[in-house]
Amino acid sequence: MEKDVGYHSISAFFYLSAAVLLANVTIRYQGVDKVYQPDIATVVFGGLVWILVASTHVSMASFLELTLIMTVPNPQGWVMFVSVFCFVMTFLWLIIFACGGHKNSSGWATADFLYHLIAAVFYLSASVILANETIAMKVWTSSTVIGYPFKYYQIDIAAVVFSFIATLLYFIHCIFSAMRWKSF
Repeated sequence: MEKDVGYHSISAFFYLSAAVLLANVTIRYQGVDKVYQPDIATVVFGGLVWILVASTHVSMASFLELTLIMTVPNPQGWVMFVSVFCFVMTFLWLIIFACGGHKNSSGWATADFLYHLIAAVFYLSASVILANETIAMKVWTSSTVIGYPFKYYQIDIAAVVFSFIATLLYFIHCIFSAMRWKSF
């Protein structure tokens, strides 16, 4: 079990290093406009949320009392969906805009604004759910009945922090997209 955490930490480190290197090379040498920097940052932080949530145990700690009465959905499933969906879509969005596929049209500016608004709302809801699960996990981490490992709690704390950072970045990009949309 300890080796799994080590492998996930190493993979997260290499992922972050590669993303930062790619962002640095893209911005400096390819002449990418500074408009795309929030996209690169959201891909990096969204990928970290994805890695961290995937490396923990699915706890459903906040719903543990209800499982005797009814079947409840996995709340971390929504977090995984949002992080993977936004990661893939933002990466594709970045490629389309960096290659000039938008051709500076107002339709693409509208789509950019709407996508980042939806992504910000999705990430905000996922961040709140993940924070709720992490708070509930603290109770069950200290319990001797269930006894979740403390490392899962620590990984979830990091995921919550990166999730709220990604939410903030999507919201900032939404504001920049709205300003760009109004300039057409």
